[in-house]
Amino acid sequence: MASGKILVAQGGGPTAVINQSLAGVVLEARRFPVIERVYGARHGVRGIINEDMVDLTQETTLNLEAVANTPSSALGSTRDKPDDKYCKEIFKVLRAHEIGYFFYIGGNDSSDTVRIVSLEAQKEGYPLRCIHIPKTIDNDLVGSDHTPGFPSAARFVAQAFAGANLDNASLPGAYIGVVMGRHAGFLTAASALGRKFPDDGPHLIYMPERDFSMEQFLADVKQTYSRYGRCVVAVSEGIHDASGAAIATLLSKEVERDAHGNVQLSGTGALADLLCDEIKEKLNIKRVRGDTFGYLQRSFLGCVSDVDQREAREVGEKAVQFAMWGQRDGSVAIKRNGAYSVEYELLPLEAVAGKTRVMEDEFINAGGTGVTDAFLNYLRPLLGTGLPDAHRLRFSPIAKILKPD
Repeated sequence: MASGKILVAQGGGPTAVINQSLAGVVLEARRFPVIERVYGARHGVRGIINEDMVDLTQETTLNLEAVANTPSSALGSTRDKPDDKYCKEIFKVLRAHEIGYFFYIGGNDSSDTVRIVSLEAQKEGYPLRCIHIPKTIDNDLVGSDHTPGFPSAARFVAQAFAGANLDNASLPGAYIGVVMGRHAGFLTAASALGRKFPDDGPHLIYMPERDFSMEQFLADVKQTYSRYGRCVVAVSEGIHDASGAAIATLLSKEVERDAHGNVQLSGTGALADLLCDEIKEKLNIKRVRGDTFGYLQRSFLGCVSDVDQREAREVGEKAVQFAMWGQRDGSVAIKRNGAYSVEYELLPLEAVAGKTRVMEDEFINAGGTGVTDAFLNYLRPLLGTGLPDAHRLRFSPIAKILKPD
């Protein structure tokens, strides 16, 4: 029989709604008399190793609700990627503190951590229920229709490109916006939801699911610029050539890598600058601008999908229910049904851990430079209510006197 102590932690990149899941765990746990304490680890698994934990049982409901509506990870996060040895140390701490339920809110790496800790507990014969709670703006967890955090980030991207398009229409030129997404292009593809009129940008969308060719890119920009007199482009930070090499590494002289050996793509504006330079040099377009959205899209205050908030809360609540009433460890998954409604399932940890979902072929157009109606229909209900709308003047031309046509 598991003890009545819960430990919850947050890992990986923050999102606008990850604290909804945290609040969901704490508040739902209070409904079960068997639960004595709810602890939180500061800065993810590193906080567990360091025994840097706080008693969330003492938090007021009012403050938990306020924190739930605040973006970023309230407990703090970490980029530590635990191996087997690291996870054994995690288990030692959980056992020493007599933790009976372990909840980890995070993405791919976090699900794998939960899997390894679960196996360690089973080997030791220790009664520990381990539940992974999904979170990632990349939308790349397998087994779920979508992942909490993605809809709010997608809402930001759609609105940001809608604004960039308005700016570009006023002062025409070429504009490039680089969006997060190392392997999956869902977030970059969300830029398409910012379009209203047929000639609105982004006119071109490049995702890591398709190989990137500089020659074809320049030809696409040239054709679009000739057609509209301007060109707005959305680009995933993880675009790569046919060999799999990231374009950022091919064009940049200096490459920065993180602790896991991954090329740093989000903390630099190099890709946008390099693509802009190619356009200026090869196409002779004078007004060329580029932005890197970087970390802005992850925890942007005031740009949150109400659908995302609700579902992020519910995955936290369902995690506790699965832990208390279920007979196995697992990862909470969102399943879509009907016109738009969702239900929740508990998937085996091995079905999710360490795997990466990419955009389905049906979501990407034949040319690889845009999305299909299937993707628009998939994403639209996730963005929530109250999206701002753009409008145009209805021009009524006045006849020229001095310079007649």
